[in-house]
This record gives sequence, structure tokens and C-alpha cells, in this order.
Amino acid sequence: MLNTHRLSGIVDVDGSQYEWELRREPQWSNIDGWQGMTVALLQKHTQREALLEFPPPKRLMKGLQRGRLQINDAILARGIRAALLAGWEPSSRGKSVAFMVDADGN
Repeated sequence: MLNTHRLSGIVDVDGSQYEWELRREPQWSNIDGWQGMTVALLQKHTQREALLEFPPPKRLMKGLQRGRLQINDAILARGIRAALLAGWEPSSRGKSVAFMVDADGN
């Protein structure tokens, strides 16, 4: 089931539940130019947060109008798996860890 246009929720990945929240929509920065959206992830009953940083949508870089954000459980699941493979340890302590992913969450 595709659930688009949500700003937070829970997704099951490989038997674990992860809470997610949209932290930043795509926006223009005078220093860095277009920045993509950022999604915060936290495995239930753990402490260490991961931040998935998506690239800016191509339509914005071409000067087209902003569209609605398209985020769904499949993209989030791929992003969670990518963060785990890249070394995110949800049960460890420490600062949030940021991961750059592509538009599909890989």
C-alpha cells in the first residue's frame, strides 16, 4: 500500500519497527543552492537517530514549480536498509548519523 503525503509514521522493515518524520522539505539555500528533503528515522525502543538526506528534485533545479512530496513505505524501507548497511547502529548511543540516499532511497 502506498501512503503518500504523510509527514510521519511507522514502517516495518525486516521485523523491526521504525518511526520516521519529515524534518525538511526541499528548499533553496543561498549558500548551497537547492537542498533535498531530510527524513529522520528512529528504531522503536532505541536511541540513535539516522537522517536520510535525499537529493533535490530535478524539477526544482530546472526552475519548475514545486510539487507535492512523494514518500512512501517502499522508499523508506530501502533507505533504512541502506543506512543499516552503511553502518547505522540504532541501539548504540551518540549523535544522529546522516546518510545521503538517491531519490529511491538507495
